[in-house]
Amino acid sequence: MGTFVTLKLQTKDKHYFTPAFKILQDVTDSLSSYDTNSTIYKLNTFKKVKADFYAYDALSLAKEYYRVTDGYFDVAIGSITKDLYHFGEDAQVPTQEALSNSRIALSGLSLSREELTIEEGIKIDLGGIGKGYGVDRVAEYLKHHNVLNATIALSGDIRCLGVCTIEINNPFSTAPLAVLKSTKEEMAFSTSGNYNRYVRSSKHNHLINPKTKTSQQNFISITLIGSVPNSDLDAYATAVSVMPKERAYTFLASQNLAYIILEQGGREVVSENIELFVNYTKKE
Repeated sequence: MGTFVTLKLQTKDKHYFTPAFKILQDVTDSLSSYDTNSTIYKLNTFKKVKADFYAYDALSLAKEYYRVTDGYFDVAIGSITKDLYHFGEDAQVPTQEALSNSRIALSGLSLSREELTIEEGIKIDLGGIGKGYGVDRVAEYLKHHNVLNATIALSGDIRCLGVCTIEINNPFSTAPLAVLKSTKEEMAFSTSGNYNRYVRSSKHNHLINPKTKTSQQNFISITLIGSVPNSDLDAYATAVSVMPKERAYTFLASQNLAYIILEQGGREVVSENIELFVNYTKKE
């Protein structure tokens, strides 16, 4: 998935390490848009492919997130992120004409448990859900085996079984933005930001608004916290990042989750309900 993975288990549960990493490899083998043998890569290349469980499941979730976010979460963004910017490869800044002519149409994706198809001009990019989805699959496996204490982290997508403490990265300092200690037996975290993955400058970052075909400029980072699946948080963090500011906060208020947002300009916004989910310590 193009990221570092951290899995923390108690000594008595260490025999689950290898199966857990095998699950993550299987998810990558299905959802990667870089691996030429993956299901999604083949879908993008050949436009029709035999479905596997992970690809079908993740794409089904993606369609639901598209609906819930009113189209701000759109995995058909690959026509820009993969074909034009080439994020993660030989990145470049596309022309305005190329952006205008790119096709983003999730309606052009058809899926069944047997087969996946996309129309010409469409490319799928599951980068906005893949890490959260991988975390969920590992958490599901560990809970099935009655593992009560574990931390699963794929970059900014983290799930804690049992109480844990995590730090939120501050892009302007080596000190963390905040320290969070979960107050429930299971808690999920997802951070999305425009400061790590971009071309030339954060003006051309990987968080593309599918409605305007431009990189978002309102938020430096968004951390969402909740008891919902990590896939939800991952998708919502991506969607909120590219929404107009007022709409973003309205959407967040409609969800049962907390947030820490660093707006462009450095203003930090913390949801009033954060203590329902974590003990929050702001770092000065």
